[in-house]
Amino acid sequence: MKKTLVSALTTAIVVGAASTTFAAANPFSDVPADHWAYDAVSQLAADGVIDGYGDSTFQGDKNITRYEMAQMVAKAMAKTDVSAQDKALIDKLAAEFSDELNNLGVRVSNLERNADKVKWNGKMEYTYKSNRIENEAKSGKNKTNSDELLFRLEPSAEVNDHWRVNARLDATTYLDKDSGEGDDKVTLKRIYAQGDYKNFSTQLGKFELYTPEEGLVFDDEMSGAKVTFGKDLKASLYAGRLDLGESAIDDNTVKTALSQTFNQDKANIQGITLQYDSPASKLSGGAAYYHLNSEGFKDLTGSNSRDSLNPGVVYRNGANDSDEANIWSLNLGYNFDGTSRISGAYAQNTEADNLDHSWQAFYNYKGAQAENKNTWGAYAGYRYLGTYTSLFGTQDAQIVGAKGWEVGADYTPFKNVVASAKYFNGKGIESDRDAQTLWGRVDFLF
Repeated sequence: MKKTLVSALTTAIVVGAASTTFAAANPFSDVPADHWAYDAVSQLAADGVIDGYGDSTFQGDKNITRYEMAQMVAKAMAKTDVSAQDKALIDKLAAEFSDELNNLGVRVSNLERNADKVKWNGKMEYTYKSNRIENEAKSGKNKTNSDELLFRLEPSAEVNDHWRVNARLDATTYLDKDSGEGDDKVTLKRIYAQGDYKNFSTQLGKFELYTPEEGLVFDDEMSGAKVTFGKDLKASLYAGRLDLGESAIDDNTVKTALSQTFNQDKANIQGITLQYDSPASKLSGGAAYYHLNSEGFKDLTGSNSRDSLNPGVVYRNGANDSDEANIWSLNLGYNFDGTSRISGAYAQNTEADNLDHSWQAFYNYKGAQAENKNTWGAYAGYRYLGTYTSLFGTQDAQIVGAKGWEVGADYTPFKNVVASAKYFNGKGIESDRDAQTLWGRVDFLF
């Protein structure tokens, strides 16, 4: 194979046609400016596809080996700004020189040629949690510990320039329980398509529901659809379903036959959020409204629907035994500089007669960055979490149904290894029983 043929092939791959006039200096002494291949050779040299020889010559008529050709194909494969037509030609050349490319460490199976369209992230995560809740007689504390080990995979596949398909797969095991108890499980937590356009995005499927109150009301997954409009001021619309069996109400309800009915019923949800957050402004804030309805809410008026932290307190959902929850919220935040932030949020369920509102205020300093060793952060704040409002609120160190102080910190001892610790100290909202939580986590990210 002659170098002149190589020039024609690689020119087709890289620039489509040798039609651009270059102002750069002549890269090779034996390719004058009036040579028919001058433009193509100059571009290929500038792109690093060809190197020439040590004496600054190109030697275009010299025979080359398949190995040398494979080197040029490998460099062309590394380019990303190529048309679909050129990409098809690259794939054909890669198939022709696959043995030589494999020897160069460039694997070109059909799956791997398209590997750039599928990206995998994941982590291994160990979490320890210890709850200490004062008993009803206030003569001691009931202690509950858990040790959870999680392995997570998060694939993301490109469909086209605007759409991707995303998923989350969690495998969990509980180290504080004997094996074979049936608690180990693998769960498809999320699977959804996401479309991103200028000032517009949408999600369809089962996706994360983490609303702007920073975990005060929703920190879970929902099935349905979400659309978001705007740039600095964004409006988001939600519609779909939630599993009440994963809610704080179910976690806190005394486990009787009631909870079985509650677990099996899903809740329809519709919501709207309006949030301002601009890189040019230190101030952020917004408002939201969420409507849920489920027959499961009606069951909460029964005499057995007691809060395990607030004994004797029966959940009530309006005088008319409503099957609805109507929650509105406000949030506000301010960034003092690149390291400090204060934030607060308030939410209320207008259908509930008790445990009907939640609020929180926090100060955050810096934050651990997984990619940067020795980075760290800390926070302190106060939370008041009404069970009937923080239906799906974050439950790390927080205890829904309680009020109290919380502090935490995170640190990156090694790249992609993050350790976190949190401590909550408070009381039941209506029972005034002491409640503490010690929570720790180590993430190994990949």
